[in-house]
Amino acid sequence: MFPWHQIDTVLLDMDGTLLDLHFDNHFWLQLVPEQLSHQQGISHQQASQMVTAAYHKVVGTLEWYCFDYWEQQLGLDLLTLHYSIVERIQMRQDSMPFLQALAYANKRRILLTNAHPKSLALKLEHTELAMGLDEKLSSHESGYPKEHPEFWRYAFEKYQLDPTRCLFIDDSPAILAASKLAGVEYQLAITNPDSQKPHNVISDFPAIDDYRQLLQDLKTPYTN
Repeated sequence: MFPWHQIDTVLLDMDGTLLDLHFDNHFWLQLVPEQLSHQQGISHQQASQMVTAAYHKVVGTLEWYCFDYWEQQLGLDLLTLHYSIVERIQMRQDSMPFLQALAYANKRRILLTNAHPKSLALKLEHTELAMGLDEKLSSHESGYPKEHPEFWRYAFEKYQLDPTRCLFIDDSPAILAASKLAGVEYQLAITNPDSQKPHNVISDFPAIDDYRQLLQDLKTPYTN
């Protein structure tokens, strides 16, 4: 699928790409409205509508991904809520074999996530993900989400990357498109970010539902 001999660095999203997105979907679409319903004495449906409306106001911005912003907006202790369901934080079963194969193939593995640093720390604490990475970057450090070109400039400079020799993997077509516009040469979409939901149909980028499909090519020696 890819000319691995022309790829030095693999840039990886976290939620839905290396971790099962089921945790985040359950948290934001079920648990948060449930807590808001109890807190404000309104129906679950009303709480869901409030939360959805609030989400749509900031979609695609850094606030969309910001713990501090949502704690202020919703009046909820989100970190405590996260800890209440940590058992739902799970790596995809195919993630670690792929990350290990990348290491064996001498590919640098850099996590690029929009997750807030508090969320990132929690997920690294409760999974073995950190063992499969060389570097980790939350977009909050750059001041821009991955949807914004300034994020990519920041990441390229921070890690001294040649974007023409990078592969970026994400479950969001919009963010994959942003990486392409920023100069990243190769993109790969994940079609099954949430293990409890149907696969997504992605036509604009190469797409897979299991990293193990890539392992044989990674192990095959290439010459320039």
